[in-house]
Amino acid sequence: MSLVKAEIKNLDTNASLTVCFNPREYVFSKTAPWAEHHIQGLDAPAYEWTSGAPMKLDVELFFDAYELEGEARDVRQWTDELEVFQLVNADKHRPPILLFVWGKKLNFKCVLRNLSLRFTMFLDDGTPVRAVASCSFMEYSTPEEQLQSKPRHSPDHTKRRIVKQGDTLSWIAGKEYGNPAEWRIIADANGIDDPMNLTVGQELLIPPLY
Repeated sequence: MSLVKAEIKNLDTNASLTVCFNPREYVFSKTAPWAEHHIQGLDAPAYEWTSGAPMKLDVELFFDAYELEGEARDVRQWTDELEVFQLVNADKHRPPILLFVWGKKLNFKCVLRNLSLRFTMFLDDGTPVRAVASCSFMEYSTPEEQLQSKPRHSPDHTKRRIVKQGDTLSWIAGKEYGNPAEWRIIADANGIDDPMNLTVGQELLIPPLY
């Protein structure tokens, strides 16, 4: 089989950068940023899900122009293209959206978040001919794409609500869930024994309806 080279495609312009050498490894990482709410009298904070963090792809790319001839013997012909991936497009008013592709196994829609260029070999006149690019690509997905790939069938995040005059748990459940009968979910989340005994100004945790 012929060697398949990894590519970084600019989805805004259809331009692409083909790597000189395929990476020896790459690392995917993702965090789940739960927000902490410190409540007096509790031994541990309450956690609230707010929003997910993007997947991150860390990879080192090696570029070598030493064997080239003439004016082409400059590794910046590739590293300059990498730098463009972080520059604002005059029409889009933002850096480009990218696609990191390696054959059929890796297709990662992303933006280039961090770039570090290390030049490691030079000609006598100082022209750099070898470089290592340390890249961090962050997952890019519009809200519409996320909802289309994973539709939500219920409230998708925890809320907080301040009790007003005349509020009842069943009324709040009707407003939040579309079903007053789901009041017990709110009661359990807030340690309420009497659903009719609410205090004006009381803060209620409204958990997602699974």
